[in-house]
Amino acid sequence: MGMTTPPRTLAEALRARDDESLAGLLRARPDLLTPVPGDITQLATRAGTRASVVRALEHLDRFALQTAEALAVAPDPAPYETLLGLLTGDGRDDGEYRGDADAAIGDALPAALTTLREQALVWGEDDRLRLVRTARELLAPSPQHPSPTGLGPTVAEATAGMSPGRLQDILATAGLPATHDPVSAVTSLSALFTDRARMGELLDTAPAEALSVLDRLVWGPPYGEVTPNPTPPVKWLRDRGLLLPVSTRTVVLPREAALHLRAGRAHRVPEPQPPAVEAVANRDPQAVDSAAAGQAFLAVTTVEELLKSWNGGGPAILRAGGLSVRELKKTATTLDVSEPVAAFWVELAYAAGLLASDGEADERYAPTPAYDDWAELPAQDRWVRLATAWLAATRTPGLVGGQDAKGRALSALGPDLDRSAAPEVRHRVLALLASLDPGTAPAPETVLARLRWERPLRGASASAGDTTDLRSRIALWTLNESELLGITGRGALAAHTRALLDSGPAEAAALLAPLIPEPLDHVLLQADLTAVAPGPLERPLADMLSALADIESKGGATVYRFTPGSVRRALDAGLSAADLHAFLAAHSRTPVPQPLSYLIDDVARRHGHLRIGAASSYVRCDDEAVLNELLADRRSATLRLRRLAPTALAAQVDPASLLEGLREMGYAPAAESAEGDVLITRAGARRTPPRTAPVPVPEGPPVPDATLLGAAVRAIRAGDTAATVARKDNGTTDAPAASSGSLPRTTSAETLATVQAAAMTGSALWIGYVNADGAASQRVIAPVRVEGGFVTAYDHTADEVRTYPLHRITGVAELADDATP
Repeated sequence: MGMTTPPRTLAEALRARDDESLAGLLRARPDLLTPVPGDITQLATRAGTRASVVRALEHLDRFALQTAEALAVAPDPAPYETLLGLLTGDGRDDGEYRGDADAAIGDALPAALTTLREQALVWGEDDRLRLVRTARELLAPSPQHPSPTGLGPTVAEATAGMSPGRLQDILATAGLPATHDPVSAVTSLSALFTDRARMGELLDTAPAEALSVLDRLVWGPPYGEVTPNPTPPVKWLRDRGLLLPVSTRTVVLPREAALHLRAGRAHRVPEPQPPAVEAVANRDPQAVDSAAAGQAFLAVTTVEELLKSWNGGGPAILRAGGLSVRELKKTATTLDVSEPVAAFWVELAYAAGLLASDGEADERYAPTPAYDDWAELPAQDRWVRLATAWLAATRTPGLVGGQDAKGRALSALGPDLDRSAAPEVRHRVLALLASLDPGTAPAPETVLARLRWERPLRGASASAGDTTDLRSRIALWTLNESELLGITGRGALAAHTRALLDSGPAEAAALLAPLIPEPLDHVLLQADLTAVAPGPLERPLADMLSALADIESKGGATVYRFTPGSVRRALDAGLSAADLHAFLAAHSRTPVPQPLSYLIDDVARRHGHLRIGAASSYVRCDDEAVLNELLADRRSATLRLRRLAPTALAAQVDPASLLEGLREMGYAPAAESAEGDVLITRAGARRTPPRTAPVPVPEGPPVPDATLLGAAVRAIRAGDTAATVARKDNGTTDAPAASSGSLPRTTSAETLATVQAAAMTGSALWIGYVNADGAASQRVIAPVRVEGGFVTAYDHTADEVRTYPLHRITGVAELADDATP
């Protein structure tokens, strides 16, 4: 620590640290930097606030937290040996936690104390360890908030309001000498409970039922309810002070007695070492990489298929935001997946910035312009974009279908799915997988156990086998989503994911590229009006084929089926029958089957024979017989057709409904413009305005970089110098500036003369300064130039040269000769 005397306060302990240690504190607890403390005293005060201490405790691992909990029930201050004894016990237990377990605790305790010291939760030398007061209040026992250790209050705390007569009765019954001094009585009773031999003799005389009562209270909670007429075992314990009254109906087992019954241990099961992540299977690393690569390619094609289905404008947005249950079901049917999996793909596309709302009056979801750029990338680069977005996203798809705190349903793409802990949990789960040998798949329950050890307070509501806390649920979702996304293969981390975590996107894409099948430029046409794609297709071929045929099944090979409707869809897009014949002949490795050629020619012959336009709407056809047939068909009654001319009919429905109705009747009409030209309807290309990907919701302040940490430490040091430096006043040396609690006061003439003299001699001054906002501060400056009502000086507080108006300086004082910075 570099101190000749032990620190008396946390501020003194922090002041004795070197710059690297202070930077480590600010890195571990970035909330202390907002705003940058003016000096060490402000830093210590902020480090002791309740909100900051709670946040620091939440980031402790289980053993560091157990160490802090033990200090919270230890005397203040406590020597290192006392703390070690609370964790290992006094050797009177049955041996279950002796030997190797005690050695492990002894080995791990220095590191735990170092962590607590670095985070300014513990200060002082090993012979006088002190837990900061706020942490002690949070972890110490009370009736409203029992201690995590299960220990109750001390004898002194429990007897604080007890009458002297009642204390004398307890002493007499316990066989202790009478005393009229309450302090001596409490000391005598505490000494009995902490004396191993005398306490053993007292318990040897206890009824068996009384010992059973103690067994129920010893590991907590230490409070119990009693009736006005307690049972004999309870009365025996109460008369001897082993149960002390808290209220008329509540008693408590005092801490000293509980520690004797626990053999001195503060915790039932100290956990100095993290639980190991156990393997459930060891697989061939190459098989893992191949499985993960196949799933990665499927993830890319699934997201592309989703966005293609919303290409012409996706589902409408709920008034409260997000997708309706009906639209999510429709999306799941389109992708041929379950609804939770569909929610994952939708949220992934949104997190990657490929999907957003269009911002129109009738607001809908649609692909963003970034989707077009993404779709042109190689498959491995598209996957890297998706995986990177998933790792950083605070959106949590696993919550879809659940309820928020107010009982409202959580919908996909809704506003309430951000959970700031998600990125940290995902990275930690993958880091645990990366710590295993390649090809090793972990047991999920051991991953959850490890995460609970690392952040016990955040999963405090979960018991050993429970997975209801948020972090555990996010961890389970991470394992499932990793398999869907190709992060893992058959439960083990893939090589390209290790590269993504360690080296970056470029290395990950390079490792993934050889494992992704090359796109094909051909299909195999079948006589049953199907086409088989034996692998992934080149993008232009896939787009054209999806317009000409319907996907019937997906997998290692994709099967497309040609139908009159699919052929008509291609003709509506502006292609002719000749174009379709040429396309199939160019891209089929098998001859074009005759039934398929007949289908294309038959649909093309009828396509556009009828023309639809807007009158309300109308039908025109050069063949009067076709119109006569149409009028005579009973199915056309809902269209309310009437003849306008031998070759034209009028309808009372809009053109789109008329088109749909005639197609359902088996006709192949074509829409036309007001000029009589055929309207070509291509596959949708609706895009939102340029949209950025959603910004993850941060979990507390961001971790500062080295530059910011260095500047912050310099500013705190300089401010501390200004606040504590000794100064001269009327020729004498006063106490440090901070102790005066006020700014220096001098007249304008004295201020000007002192500053001019300091500029000529190069000496430093202590000044009081009030800025334009009225904020007052103390500074140490070295004047360089004084002119025009301003003083230019090197400011030791800010560690830079600044210019100050003289009229804003409240006063000046020379520094003591041995206090110049």
